[in-house]
Amino acid sequence: MPSTLFTIPLWLDLAAVGIGAIQGAMFAGRFKDARFDLLGVALIGVVVGLGGGLLRDIFLGGVPAALLSNWYLPVATGAALLGMLLQSHFNRLGPLIIGLDAVTIGLFGAIGTSKALAAGLPEIPSLFVGVVSAVGGSAVRDMMLNVPIAVMHVGSHYAVAAGVGSGLLVMLFLLDVPITIAGIVCVVATTVIRVLSARYGWSLPQQRAIGSWPRWRRTEGRTEGRPEGRPAPRAAGRRWRWGP
Repeated sequence: MPSTLFTIPLWLDLAAVGIGAIQGAMFAGRFKDARFDLLGVALIGVVVGLGGGLLRDIFLGGVPAALLSNWYLPVATGAALLGMLLQSHFNRLGPLIIGLDAVTIGLFGAIGTSKALAAGLPEIPSLFVGVVSAVGGSAVRDMMLNVPIAVMHVGSHYAVAAGVGSGLLVMLFLLDVPITIAGIVCVVATTVIRVLSARYGWSLPQQRAIGSWPRWRRTEGRTEGRPEGRPAPRAAGRRWRWGP
């Protein structure tokens, strides 16, 4: 069990919450037909900014950290409204927002994983709590908006990035590396994977049934240009090709 949690200053934690809330408001702003009012946008911002931390603390059986301070709810609400009002300006800062969002995912993952380890959870459940902390807000957001959950579909590397980062933290913890160093490694790894996946369009393979997987097939040689029904020349031989 780590002697201390991976902690960050309050201002940085609030900044991470604010970035998540801005992202939530920008996402909700794409649904023009939904006609969200100010309260609806504020709720989406609070869910995205605080949802992962709320789920983490519920899993660990404690009072959510966001409810132990007067800062979290106002910051999430204000950031969401700001994101709605200045959406066109934030859209121009797309790469910067993606980078900040990636750092936020890493921070939430590191805090969630280390908090679970400090609570005495085994390593694998601690990793799971870390991933939930990182991506839980976006998952709840998608459920509220009645859209497919992004982390479950091709093209999203939120959960993958958080899983790799949290996994590294757990491995370093088992090697008795100080929790602060392990947490920094978690944040850096998560950020790099998320940014690179967004930059280069990385994604995991799409699911498919075993029967539809590509496989080697045997052919009887070339048949083009021969009369129908005429057997292939012996010299053509059998060949193998890769495909469905």
